Amino acid sequence: MAKIKTKTKTKTLLILLTIFSISTLTTAKKNHGFSRILSPAKLGLKREKLSHLHFYFHDIVSGKNATAVRVAEAPMTKTSLTGFGAVVMIDDPLTMKPQLSSKPVGRAQGIYASASQTDVGLLMVLNFAFTEGKYNGSTLSVLGRNTVFSDVREMPIVGGSGLFRFARGYAHAHTHTLDFKTGDAVVEYNVYVFHY
Repeated sequence: MAKIKTKTKTKTLLILLTIFSISTLTTAKKNHGFSRILSPAKLGLKREKLSHLHFYFHDIVSGKNATAVRVAEAPMTKTSLTGFGAVVMIDDPLTMKPQLSSKPVGRAQGIYASASQTDVGLLMVLNFAFTEGKYNGSTLSVLGRNTVFSDVREMPIVGGSGLFRFARGYAHAHTHTLDFKTGDAVVEYNVYVFHY
């Protein structure tokens, strides 16, 4: 009698698992409108390429026409050796050469914040908004750590728009000049980015 009950339970369990599996597979194949798999060609995406961009970033914190402005700070920021807690909003010019008067190629727009209590390490959250040539109207997004007193800093490129849709890569930043009196800096950027 016990063997018959066990066989019946086993058959019932197998039937239920089969029904569940079939309903799951059927449901998974339906398009519910939330997501679907696309071919890159349907979006007009062609062959992926690697581009190198070279420009200078002008962080101007002094004077009447400052392009970097502190918008927030923590109670301890003024006593911190690293400026920990300071948040700066930027709209910095990007130029072809180190001189501010050289040809503009775009703006660096976003925020940097002092995020380290032990060294001058900034959290960079910004877009390079390009205004020159074929990249006019396109952007690259940076999200990363910038240890400003290191010779070369590497930050990830996490996305982009326009000609830089689906972008990914990295940016190397090297301080070209830093005026310790005013805090103004010119930073050389070499950006390597994969995009379509």
